[in-house]
Amino acid sequence: MATPAAAAETEAFEIRDEQRPLTEIPISPPNGEADEAADGLKPTEQLTVFHSADNFNVKHPLMNKWTLWFTKPPSGKGGNDWSELLKEVVTFDSVEEFWGIYNNIQKTSELALKSDYHLFKQGVRPEWEDEQNMNGGKWAYQFKDKRAVAIDDLWLHVMLAAIGETLEADDVKEVMGVVVNVRRGFFRIGVWTRTTGVKGGNKDSLKEIGKRFKEVLKLAEAEKVEFSGHTDAAQSGSTRAKPKFTV
Repeated sequence: MATPAAAAETEAFEIRDEQRPLTEIPISPPNGEADEAADGLKPTEQLTVFHSADNFNVKHPLMNKWTLWFTKPPSGKGGNDWSELLKEVVTFDSVEEFWGIYNNIQKTSELALKSDYHLFKQGVRPEWEDEQNMNGGKWAYQFKDKRAVAIDDLWLHVMLAAIGETLEADDVKEVMGVVVNVRRGFFRIGVWTRTTGVKGGNKDSLKEIGKRFKEVLKLAEAEKVEFSGHTDAAQSGSTRAKPKFTV
């Protein structure tokens, strides 16, 4: 005869087996109480993404909605316009949706050369020309020894810092998105900001973002992350424009 504990474990397993589309998973009521508690139904167990990557009934909302984008490598046969290579993948607004997406996409270390992942706030395209990026810039760091860097872990930590809103103070509102580039000689991770600290921006706030970014990347003190403006990069014809400042 099954013990009460074993019966409870069986019941929980059966709940986890019931899959639901991510968009239909409600934000859970407090303390696991069922929405129909007034009708005398028993509380429903809260199952988060940490119980199972696929079967859960709880959503923890994020402060902003985020969109994942992907840049596929040029084919070399025409049709290599940036707008054609850049693809919008999915938009999400909860912790659970993020993990559901992350667990089902290709790892950065497995991407083809000249591929990019971009994670930006909804409504912001990962392009210099976007009106919300035109006056902005980015912090960036290149990992030149690709074999020695745990790029999957670093990119994950940067994404979590972005959606968790820990790259900047609550009242700053500078971070637009984060990006990882896969190239032949290096991996590069960047944080895009709304301003460059020159016009309508706060240089001290941008430097604080750079410091936090550097901490997420677990870089040594002697290593520097660089900040450059999108306009400077466009004029130089390279994403390696001369940095405005470093930390």
